[in-house]
Amino acid sequence: MKKERRSVCPVACTLDLLGDRWTLLVIRDLILGRQYFKELLASPEGIATNILTDRLTRLIEAGIVHTEPDCGTAGRSMYKLTKKGSSLRPVLESVRDWGLKNIKGTSARMKERA
Repeated sequence: MKKERRSVCPVACTLDLLGDRWTLLVIRDLILGRQYFKELLASPEGIATNILTDRLTRLIEAGIVHTEPDCGTAGRSMYKLTKKGSSLRPVLESVRDWGLKNIKGTSARMKERA
């Protein structure tokens, strides 16, 4: 069942999808190359399993993430960004750059593109 939008404003709609405290961190970790649930769970911010499951489900439903079977381990899935999900990289890079410039003591694992 599709949730009714509170507004047609693209900023509001984007925040409804990505604006909680965990979703962009999950996307960040996928950009950094993490592919497995356990890897995403090990993020230094300490996301709970139920929240991670919920965010991955929402991202899959939104077409931002998809799953693929792991060829090496039967029954194991890998999470990967779709083309739509990968298009969020510049957004995260902008947030990273803003944080580096304006929040003392921050450092980045997400490297700038050459």
